[in-house]
Amino acid sequence: MRKTEKGGPGRAPRWELARLYAAAAVAALALLAVAYQFVDPAPPSTLRLATGGAGGAYRAFGERYREVLARHGVEVELVETTGSIENLRLLGDAASGVDAAFVQGGTAAGAARAGLVSLASLYYEPAWLFVRGDSLPPGPLGGLAGRRAAVGPEGSGTRALALLLLAENGLDAGDLALSPLGGAAALAALRAGEIDAWFAVAGARSELVRRAASAPGVRLRGFARAAAYERRHRFLSALVLPRGAFDLAADLPPRDTALVSPTAALVARDDLHAALEYLLLEAAVEIHSAGGVLEEPGAFPGPRGVDLPLAEAARRYFESGPPFLRRVLPFWAANVIDRLAVLLVPLIAFALPLFRLMPAVYHWRARSRIYRWYRELRPLEAHVGAGLDSGELDRALADLDRIRGEISRLSVPWAYADQLYQLRLHIDLVRAELLRAGGRAKDGGGADRGA
Repeated sequence: MRKTEKGGPGRAPRWELARLYAAAAVAALALLAVAYQFVDPAPPSTLRLATGGAGGAYRAFGERYREVLARHGVEVELVETTGSIENLRLLGDAASGVDAAFVQGGTAAGAARAGLVSLASLYYEPAWLFVRGDSLPPGPLGGLAGRRAAVGPEGSGTRALALLLLAENGLDAGDLALSPLGGAAALAALRAGEIDAWFAVAGARSELVRRAASAPGVRLRGFARAAAYERRHRFLSALVLPRGAFDLAADLPPRDTALVSPTAALVARDDLHAALEYLLLEAAVEIHSAGGVLEEPGAFPGPRGVDLPLAEAARRYFESGPPFLRRVLPFWAANVIDRLAVLLVPLIAFALPLFRLMPAVYHWRARSRIYRWYRELRPLEAHVGAGLDSGELDRALADLDRIRGEISRLSVPWAYADQLYQLRLHIDLVRAELLRAGGRAKDGGGADRGA
């Protein structure tokens, strides 16, 4: 049986195209590895949230935030504290591990809070002043001079705001007996006559505030000069609690009551992962957007009334809503795609064009295997028409034999078979011309040589 020629069309190295694609893949992977250095780390799966004392509003809201974030796979650890001042201290101390906290408006105003940002104001948190019966004369807070007042524990936002309001009325800590009681203990002391007044800071939905407003022998005092407090302190808002807002049947409160109110804010460390900031903002919308006795629906959460610079993620959120991916994908999926988006730049700009270029490179290499022999054939063709002696002719014919032998082992794709056959015809043509130029017969020894 006749042996089949090893070379020829269609016998290009079987893995040549695969090798080209492999080289392109290695280059693309190297580029992606470099780009990956700029990918943000994955957000942590846990978050520490400083709230307030047990039974307080911050603690109750902390529980709701924990439930919302748990649905997205983030575990929230609640840190019980004495209130806003301690929360700010914990946030400023990286060793505490606290990532975010509820903070009363005004407690961070004017203070150096490097490394902290505001995410949103959440709801109005009015100052409430409850007094025992009619033991205090009506009018400014100066009537508290010489009295006993509960202003909350050290480190609480309640105490900070109470002392500010007292100072605005010319009273300092030496002008009255201050008690660190707060919450239910303060209400019990007020009802027992152990104190004359109790300052509280809480939302209008606070069960404790409603209990105090309906407690026998306890009266809610308003702030008749609320508008002046608002003008003097921009973190305060002048509000009116409508008559009967707590209980229409019992007519509580029995009259419209002027209040001054900071806003409760959600504050975070500025190195908190942006994905968690967005998640906290989404939880805030779910929990606080319905409004309440003092808040219009949709008024909160928002960017107004915050003491600290607004986080960049919060600014974008309030300007254009949640990111597109968060609107259409679960938290984990949106986060993965968002983190890896930086890899799409080199992939689109480099890797995809590179892979599309590979077939062209493959075909260029196939053509170059044919065309390179024309560079050797042209000098031999130049001998045609020249007078060649026997030795020169033999050398030229030997070169043609060598070229023909090399070509017999040449492998090209079937698409280039016609060019390969034309190359062989051109070699035979040059051979014939050289033989004529050398005065030999067309089918003489030289022709046998190339058969």
